[in-house]
Order: sequence, then C-alpha cells, then structure tokens
Amino acid sequence: MKTSAIAHGLLPLLGLLSIAARSQDAAAQAYTRDERIARNIEIGRRYFNEVWNQGDVTVLDQLLAPSYINHTPSTPNPPPGPAGLKPIVLAMRSAFPDLHYEIKDVIATEDAVVMRVVMNGTHRGVLFGLPATGKKVSVEQINIEHLRDGRIVEHWRVTDELELMRQLGAVP
Repeated sequence: MKTSAIAHGLLPLLGLLSIAARSQDAAAQAYTRDERIARNIEIGRRYFNEVWNQGDVTVLDQLLAPSYINHTPSTPNPPPGPAGLKPIVLAMRSAFPDLHYEIKDVIATEDAVVMRVVMNGTHRGVLFGLPATGKKVSVEQINIEHLRDGRIVEHWRVTDELELMRQLGAVP
C-alpha cells in the first residue's frame, strides 16, 4: 500500500516535470533556430568578405561541404566541393585584382542564406578568355546558399552578366 501511494503521489509530479521539460525543449528549439539563422548569416558574410573580397580560398575548406554543388550558369558543372570553386575565385580575382562584393541585403532561414550583392572591380586580367580592358565594373547579383551542419552544400547565383559584358565593352 505504501509503495502504491508513493508511486501514485509521484505521477502528478512526473507529469509536471514532463510538461516543464517539453517547454524547455521548445524554448531550446527556438533558440537553436535563431542561432542557426545567425550562423548562416555569418557564413554568408565570411564567404564574401574572406573568400571573394580578400581572396583567401583556404576558407572554402571550412565553409563548403565536400559535396558542395555550384549551380552557377556561367561556369556549368564545376567539380564538387571546395576544389571546384577555388579556381573560379582565383580566376575572378586575377581578372579583377581589386574585386569587392558589397553586401546590400541578407535574408536567412535555418537552412539557407540569400544575399543581394554588388560586385565591383577593375578589369586588369583575362576574364574567361576576354583580355583586360582596364574598365571598372559594378554589377548586381543575387546568391542563394543552402546550408547543412554549418556548411554551404549548394549555391545558385544570378548575375546581370549582360550588363557586365556591356560595361567591359564586349557587347554594345
């Protein structure tokens, strides 16, 4: 009788503890969501500031998943992972030694970051076969980065490439 009375008395207490634990789990999930969003924004900023603006392609080993896929239309089907993006970054920085991406807008979710940027630079080297023109360019882009476990797994970019070619004098 004594055992069942203790057990019976503990059941409501265990129920309250269970409700409290679920409330803490919900609060932790909300915090984790906000934390993931903040982390994704930071990864997006590092991607542009350290990789593209400073030219530190070694950072790609930290930011990109080994299976990273680049869906950029102007460079179709590059190899996956950081090794596929490093030559693209180096080629762009060679063509535009003063390359700078200015981040204008950032929208982030738990698994993605979208950044509207303006690419600025002076064309001082060969750009995918186009000889240096010495012209300054300023072109808008929208980049979508999908992330998993704190790394970019897929990338989509839309650049006003016609405007880029006009500014370089390659098309009227």
